[in-house]
Amino acid sequence: MASRRPPATPGPPARRLGPLLLVEAATLLSGTGNGVATVALPWLVLERTGSPTAAGIVAAATALPLLVSSLLSGTVVDLLGRRRTSIVSDALSAASVAAIPILDATLGLNIAAIVVLAVLGAVFDPAGLTARETMLPAAAAAARWRIDRANSVHEAMWGVAFLVGPGVGGVLIAAFGPERTLWVTAAGFVLSMLLIAAVRLPGAGRPETRPAGIWHGTVEGLTFVWRDRLLRTIALLTMALVALYLPSEGVILPAYFVAQGAPSRLGTIVMAMSAGGIVGALLFGGLGHRIRRRTAFVIALVGTGIALVGLAALPPYPAMIALAAATGLMYGPINPLANYAMQTRTPEHLRGRVVGVMTSSAYAAGPAGYLLAGPLVEWLGVRPAFLVLAVALLVVALVAIPLPSLQALDEPPIHPPAPVTAPLDEGPVPLGEQWISTARRDRPDDRA
Repeated sequence: MASRRPPATPGPPARRLGPLLLVEAATLLSGTGNGVATVALPWLVLERTGSPTAAGIVAAATALPLLVSSLLSGTVVDLLGRRRTSIVSDALSAASVAAIPILDATLGLNIAAIVVLAVLGAVFDPAGLTARETMLPAAAAAARWRIDRANSVHEAMWGVAFLVGPGVGGVLIAAFGPERTLWVTAAGFVLSMLLIAAVRLPGAGRPETRPAGIWHGTVEGLTFVWRDRLLRTIALLTMALVALYLPSEGVILPAYFVAQGAPSRLGTIVMAMSAGGIVGALLFGGLGHRIRRRTAFVIALVGTGIALVGLAALPPYPAMIALAAATGLMYGPINPLANYAMQTRTPEHLRGRVVGVMTSSAYAAGPAGYLLAGPLVEWLGVRPAFLVLAVALLVVALVAIPLPSLQALDEPPIHPPAPVTAPLDEGPVPLGEQWISTARRDRPDDRA
């Protein structure tokens, strides 16, 4: 009598790199467009007005609505779905940015029009950013990548975008002017939209669990972040870093190089920062397991402060390039570590809202930094104003060293990422992003 063959044991899901490549390519294109705008918009304002304060006002007006839109963006993602939110966000951003050269060619531009259109373009960005970032764990699981590796590559893509974008922006400004250069930003958003439309991932479509409403969902995200000691500390540190660092790119360095009539040099300095950030993020992805996460975070903070103080002294141009690269290199591990904290301490159904809240904490400090930087430059001059902001950033980094809450970076994950070798019957629950074994699924505290 013939023996019966035992049923085959389900193996791990097939490896799919496509979704991860699409998400990262969309991130690259969208970020490149924003990188071009980083140099084109302040250059446009300074060219029209010659006033660093006007540039600071435009930058602050652009950053202020980002606080509200980024705060709500995570709830929008959890309500509408990740893919749909990313597509709509990119489409609206492309339209608002393209309106600047169109208006300039037809009715003419003034500062009020630039502010309004820049604000509209910036308002839609956080939703797309949040949507793509919340797809990352599922994309990593499909590719059978560990989440720390995916985080490092994701942040490196942002670095590549801001390496290419400002350099391209500086060249295009010199060749065609800042108005026409903004067409590149619009094109980046359109291409990003088309790539995300092709993404097929668990959880990228219509959400299975939705918040009760925009306000209720946002409050849930805020409450969760505030009650988590690590996420609360990272959010507050991020606010300080952004308020003190962002004006260097948006006001101080543009004012310095406009006075020299050297747009390409501005682009090169920002590119050097981005190149350093790429290397720093990738080095952390490859070597981060050899050092405690808290130690890596503190070293990155302090190193960033020291390098920025050197850059703020405005040494000869070759030294500025080296210090800009060092600033990016030291900052490289910070965002992957922050992403890891969000992904391993947040239940899956809240991830959009938590990413939105953490993003808004950065945007919250932007307007204050911009509004401070413009008058500070006019009062003290470029070099003293830069030094004041850089030294303040270093002080914040030194204060962070003894904070006990950062020790939580080395604690076991509360919501660990899905293991890429999990069998199908114990696969990711519920959307391919976090894993709960069958022995633990009946515990209410473990349910995502």
